Amino acid sequence: MKYRQLGSTELHISEISFGTWAIGGSWGGTDDGSALKALSRAMEEGVNFFDTADVYGEGHSEELLAKATKGREDEIYIATKFCRAGDLLDPASYSYESVRAYCEASLKRLGRERIDLYQVHCPPTDILRSGEVFGALDRLREEGKIREYGVSVETVEEGFICLQHPNVKALQVIYNLFRQKPELELIPKA
Repeated sequence: MKYRQLGSTELHISEISFGTWAIGGSWGGTDDGSALKALSRAMEEGVNFFDTADVYGEGHSEELLAKATKGREDEIYIATKFCRAGDLLDPASYSYESVRAYCEASLKRLGRERIDLYQVHCPPTDILRSGEVFGALDRLREEGKIREYGVSVETVEEGFICLQHPNVKALQVIYNLFRQKPELELIPKA
Protein backbone atom coordinates (compact mmCIF):
# COMPACT_ATOMS: atom_id res chain seq x y z
CA MET A 1 0.00 0.00 0.00
CA LYS A 2 1.17 3.50 -0.75
CA TYR A 3 0.47 6.36 1.62
CA ARG A 4 0.21 10.13 1.26
CA GLN A 5 -0.05 13.08 3.53
CA LEU A 6 -3.60 14.44 3.40
CA GLY A 7 -3.05 18.00 2.25
CA SER A 8 -1.49 20.12 4.96
CA THR A 9 -2.67 17.84 7.78
CA GLU A 10 -0.56 15.43 9.80
CA LEU A 11 -2.63 12.48 8.55
CA HIS A 12 -0.68 9.95 6.47
CA ILE A 13 -3.40 7.95 4.75
CA SER A 14 -3.55 5.08 2.32
CA GLU A 15 -4.00 6.05 -1.32
CA ILE A 16 -6.95 3.68 -1.37
CA SER A 17 -9.69 4.31 1.15
CA PHE A 18 -12.78 2.29 2.03
CA GLY A 19 -16.16 3.98 1.61
CA THR A 20 -18.83 2.56 3.91
CA TRP A 21 -22.02 3.82 2.29
CA ALA A 22 -23.13 0.36 1.19
CA ILE A 23 -22.38 -1.49 4.45
CA GLY A 24 -24.70 0.84 6.37
CA GLY A 25 -27.63 -1.08 4.94
CA SER A 26 -29.82 1.73 3.61
CA TRP A 27 -29.34 0.70 -0.02
CA GLY A 28 -30.26 -2.96 0.06
CA GLY A 29 -29.57 -6.02 2.11
CA THR A 30 -26.26 -6.24 3.90
CA ASP A 31 -24.70 -8.69 6.28
CA ASP A 32 -22.75 -7.33 9.25
CA GLY A 33 -20.47 -10.38 9.31
CA SER A 34 -19.47 -9.87 5.69
CA ALA A 35 -19.05 -6.13 6.25
CA LEU A 36 -16.74 -6.71 9.23
CA LYS A 37 -14.72 -9.23 7.21
CA ALA A 38 -14.36 -6.71 4.38
CA LEU A 39 -13.22 -3.99 6.79
CA SER A 40 -10.73 -6.36 8.39
CA ARG A 41 -9.37 -7.46 5.02
CA ALA A 42 -8.94 -3.85 3.92
CA MET A 43 -6.90 -3.13 7.05
CA GLU A 44 -4.82 -6.29 6.48
CA GLU A 45 -4.01 -4.95 3.01
CA GLY A 46 -2.88 -1.61 4.46
CA VAL A 47 -5.99 0.57 4.15
CA ASN A 48 -5.92 3.00 7.05
CA PHE A 49 -8.51 5.56 5.90
CA PHE A 50 -12.26 4.94 6.01
CA ASP A 51 -15.05 7.25 4.86
CA THR A 52 -18.49 7.19 6.43
CA ALA A 53 -21.39 9.46 7.39
CA ASP A 54 -23.98 9.68 10.12
CA VAL A 55 -26.71 8.87 7.58
CA TYR A 56 -25.12 5.72 6.17
CA GLY A 57 -27.55 3.21 7.60
CA GLU A 58 -28.64 5.86 10.13
CA GLY A 59 -25.24 5.54 11.79
CA HIS A 60 -24.85 1.79 11.36
CA SER A 61 -21.72 2.09 9.22
CA GLU A 62 -20.13 4.18 12.00
CA GLU A 63 -21.02 1.43 14.50
CA LEU A 64 -19.45 -1.22 12.25
CA LEU A 65 -16.29 0.87 11.96
CA ALA A 66 -16.15 1.11 15.75
CA LYS A 67 -16.18 -2.70 16.01
CA ALA A 68 -13.67 -3.20 13.22
CA THR A 69 -11.15 -0.61 14.43
CA LYS A 70 -11.41 -1.11 18.20
CA GLY A 71 -7.94 -0.81 19.73
CA ARG A 72 -6.50 0.65 16.53
CA GLU A 73 -7.76 4.22 16.90
CA ASP A 74 -4.24 5.67 16.66
CA GLU A 75 -3.44 3.96 13.36
CA ILE A 76 -6.79 3.87 11.54
CA TYR A 77 -8.23 7.20 10.42
CA ILE A 78 -11.93 7.82 9.99
CA ALA A 79 -13.62 10.59 8.04
CA THR A 80 -17.29 11.00 8.80
CA LYS A 81 -19.83 13.49 7.55
CA PHE A 82 -22.78 15.31 9.12
CA CYS A 83 -25.88 17.48 8.56
CA ARG A 84 -28.02 15.32 6.28
CA ALA A 85 -29.79 13.75 9.25
CA GLY A 86 -31.32 17.14 10.05
CA ASP A 87 -33.09 19.76 7.97
CA LEU A 88 -30.51 20.35 5.26
CA LEU A 89 -31.91 23.78 4.34
CA ASP A 90 -32.32 25.16 7.86
CA PRO A 91 -29.38 27.37 8.90
CA ALA A 92 -29.94 26.20 12.50
CA SER A 93 -28.71 22.75 11.42
CA TYR A 94 -25.25 24.32 11.02
CA SER A 95 -25.10 26.22 14.31
CA TYR A 96 -22.47 25.32 16.88
CA GLU A 97 -25.08 23.59 19.06
CA SER A 98 -26.37 21.43 16.20
CA VAL A 99 -22.94 20.57 14.81
CA ARG A 100 -21.71 19.65 18.28
CA ALA A 101 -24.73 17.36 18.79
CA TYR A 102 -24.06 15.66 15.43
CA CYS A 103 -20.40 15.29 16.36
CA GLU A 104 -21.07 13.81 19.79
CA ALA A 105 -23.54 11.31 18.31
CA SER A 106 -20.94 10.20 15.74
CA LEU A 107 -18.23 9.98 18.42
CA LYS A 108 -20.47 7.71 20.48
CA ARG A 109 -21.25 5.44 17.51
CA LEU A 110 -17.58 5.36 16.48
CA GLY A 111 -16.41 4.67 20.02
CA ARG A 112 -13.79 7.41 19.73
CA GLU A 113 -12.81 10.54 21.60
CA ARG A 114 -11.95 12.47 18.43
CA ILE A 115 -12.92 12.35 14.77
CA ASP A 116 -9.94 12.47 12.41
CA LEU A 117 -11.70 14.28 9.56
CA TYR A 118 -15.17 15.75 10.07
CA GLN A 119 -16.91 16.85 6.89
CA VAL A 120 -20.02 18.88 6.17
CA HIS A 121 -22.13 16.58 3.96
CA CYS A 122 -23.14 18.43 0.79
CA PRO A 123 -24.75 21.50 2.35
CA PRO A 124 -26.57 24.12 0.28
CA THR A 125 -24.36 26.77 -1.31
CA ASP A 126 -25.93 29.52 0.82
CA ILE A 127 -24.82 27.71 3.99
CA LEU A 128 -21.24 27.65 2.73
CA ARG A 129 -21.41 31.32 1.78
CA SER A 130 -22.63 32.33 5.25
CA GLY A 131 -19.62 30.60 6.83
CA GLU A 132 -21.24 29.98 10.24
CA VAL A 133 -20.59 26.25 10.01
CA PHE A 134 -16.85 26.88 9.73
CA GLY A 135 -16.88 28.78 13.00
CA ALA A 136 -18.67 25.86 14.65
CA LEU A 137 -16.07 23.43 13.28
CA ASP A 138 -13.23 25.66 14.48
CA ARG A 139 -14.68 25.49 18.00
CA LEU A 140 -14.97 21.69 17.87
CA ARG A 141 -11.37 21.53 16.73
CA GLU A 142 -10.25 23.75 19.60
CA GLU A 143 -12.19 21.50 22.01
CA GLY A 144 -10.37 18.43 20.66
CA LYS A 145 -13.50 16.70 19.37
CA ILE A 146 -12.23 16.77 15.79
CA ARG A 147 -8.70 16.72 14.41
CA GLU A 148 -9.38 18.31 11.01
CA TYR A 149 -12.42 19.25 8.96
CA GLY A 150 -13.51 19.48 5.38
CA VAL A 151 -16.54 19.62 3.13
CA SER A 152 -18.19 17.21 0.75
CA VAL A 153 -19.34 19.46 -2.09
CA GLU A 154 -21.58 18.98 -5.10
CA THR A 155 -20.08 21.62 -7.40
CA VAL A 156 -16.81 23.28 -8.30
CA GLU A 157 -18.29 26.63 -7.23
CA GLU A 158 -18.92 25.25 -3.73
CA GLY A 159 -15.36 23.95 -3.62
CA PHE A 160 -14.04 27.45 -4.37
CA ILE A 161 -16.17 28.90 -1.56
CA CYS A 162 -14.69 26.37 0.86
CA LEU A 163 -11.14 27.16 -0.22
CA GLN A 164 -11.64 30.70 1.10
CA HIS A 165 -11.66 29.25 4.64
CA PRO A 166 -8.08 28.39 5.68
CA ASN A 167 -9.03 25.62 8.13
CA VAL A 168 -10.87 23.58 5.49
CA LYS A 169 -8.30 20.81 5.03
CA ALA A 170 -10.17 18.49 2.65
CA LEU A 171 -12.69 18.64 -0.16
CA GLN A 172 -14.67 15.62 -1.27
CA VAL A 173 -16.13 16.16 -4.73
CA ILE A 174 -17.71 13.97 -7.37
CA TYR A 175 -15.07 13.24 -9.97
CA ASN A 176 -15.51 10.50 -12.56
CA LEU A 177 -15.60 9.78 -16.26
CA PHE A 178 -18.70 11.95 -16.70
CA ARG A 179 -17.81 14.75 -14.29
CA GLN A 180 -14.34 16.03 -15.21
CA LYS A 181 -14.78 19.72 -14.35
CA PRO A 182 -13.03 19.38 -10.94
CA GLU A 183 -9.81 18.30 -12.67
CA LEU A 184 -9.75 21.36 -14.87
CA GLU A 185 -10.73 24.01 -12.34
CA LEU A 186 -10.88 22.94 -8.69
CA ILE A 187 -8.11 20.38 -8.17
CA PRO A 188 -5.28 22.70 -9.36
CA LYS A 189 -6.40 25.42 -6.92
CA ALA A 190 -7.00 22.99 -4.05
